Amino acid sequence: MATTATMMAAKEAVKIHEIVLYPDPVLAKMCEPVTVFDAALRRLVAEMFESMYVGQGIGLAAPQIAITKRLTVIDVSFRKDPKDKLVLINPEIVETRGRQVEEEGCLSLPDIREKVRRAAWVKVKAQNEHGEWFEVEGEELLARAILHEIDHLNGVLFIDLISRLKRELVLRKIRKMQKNGEW
Repeated sequence: MATTATMMAAKEAVKIHEIVLYPDPVLAKMCEPVTVFDAALRRLVAEMFESMYVGQGIGLAAPQIAITKRLTVIDVSFRKDPKDKLVLINPEIVETRGRQVEEEGCLSLPDIREKVRRAAWVKVKAQNEHGEWFEVEGEELLARAILHEIDHLNGVLFIDLISRLKRELVLRKIRKMQKNGEW
């Protein structure tokens, strides 16, 4: 019984970070490499997953919680399959193939969705929470999520990848929401 209570207390202690909203300048910054792989980093990874789930997202990059480090978490199954949880630290795109055009959204741009062209397949080299290098491949939704989150680490948002006309319409919608106190 004490073990269950201890586990529940530990789970409750996970900090939920506030998601940074566009146009916060942190979202446009190039992130710095992660160099320390310790318990604090592993705790941050756990906090990022929980913050992402609370926000109803499938990916979250560190700058979205105002941390300019090259760290992102992804779970395209949204908790349904633990093996789908992916941590990418200092990710590097190795190769991309094909094209897909699908609608994207972003926790830093709530209620905004637009079609974005991305590679249909990607191979990435990254480090895990312990600093060990690995490669991962993804296609379709996973490729899209990986590329979207890596863009965040480079100061790029999905609205930077759409046409100027569509971006202006999105920005107009955001300004209206800001004026109405909805943003």
